[in-house]
Amino acid sequence: MDITIKPIGIIHTPFKEPAGIPIQGSLRCDLRGKIEIFPEYQEGLKDIEGFSHLILVYYFHLAEGYSLTAVPFLDERPRGIFAIRSPKRPNHIGITVVRLIKKDGNMLHFCGVDMVDGTPLLDIKPYFPDIDSHKTKETGWMKDKLRRFGRKKRADNRFTKQE
Repeated sequence: MDITIKPIGIIHTPFKEPAGIPIQGSLRCDLRGKIEIFPEYQEGLKDIEGFSHLILVYYFHLAEGYSLTAVPFLDERPRGIFAIRSPKRPNHIGITVVRLIKKDGNMLHFCGVDMVDGTPLLDIKPYFPDIDSHKTKETGWMKDKLRRFGRKKRADNRFTKQE
């Protein structure tokens, strides 16, 4: 089965490389970015201003290869790739919920950056808190680690090409 996906735009951020990027964008709304939607997809932005938050689906274009286990942030033990948020995944697809600041033509200004400059944007979906937010009981291996997370954590080099 062949799957072909074309980017609908490019994400622009202050980060030129993966090291130093915030671990989760929702924790850093002081960091802003812009999304440049390609002209042929601009009409799809109709009515987007009515949403405070968006789900961005993008491609980790700097990731090479993948591993089915890796040592994640806040842990010392290898975990399964589907139990962590590493960019070195079989399909190199990432998602982030961001806060929409404004729409200006084909540009979306947002806060909550956790991606590198030039990241290809694959899709945008509106965030619906009544549907997308879930009360959870189990957080797996992260259960006792979330308290140590903090709001200022940034990526290290564990998922870059040197690994």
